[in-house]
Amino acid sequence: MSNLHDIQHITRTIALIGASNKPERPSFGVMKFLLSKGYTVYPVNPGLHGQEIQGQPVFVSLAECPAPVDMVDIFRNTEDAATVIEEAIMLRHSLEIKTIWCQLGVTPVDAAKRAEEAGLTVVMDRCPAMEWR
Repeated sequence: MSNLHDIQHITRTIALIGASNKPERPSFGVMKFLLSKGYTVYPVNPGLHGQEIQGQPVFVSLAECPAPVDMVDIFRNTEDAATVIEEAIMLRHSLEIKTIWCQLGVTPVDAAKRAEEAGLTVVMDRCPAMEWR
């Protein structure tokens, strides 16, 4: 994929890592935006497992999400994002993951390089709600 426009058009299902049930949190607003645009969003937050966020059941981990997941959108700090990326690399075939998206301020460079070497597209330090408006 060559650009953000391509990613937007091939993406239908998104695992949102670090999803929050608090309306003031950026992940809540981005999830609301993505749902409003017709994307299927699987919120992932082990602390909220068994609950719903914006009508969607919360999953404990990326591995628990139903396949396929076109994009993994990460709302975690850079260190935690690297761990999520490593998990996404391992699950890329079973979940059919194509893209890793790290939110504003999140730049796990080494993990991103490994993901790209594994054939995944990686976007860092950007927000799909801002890019896709």
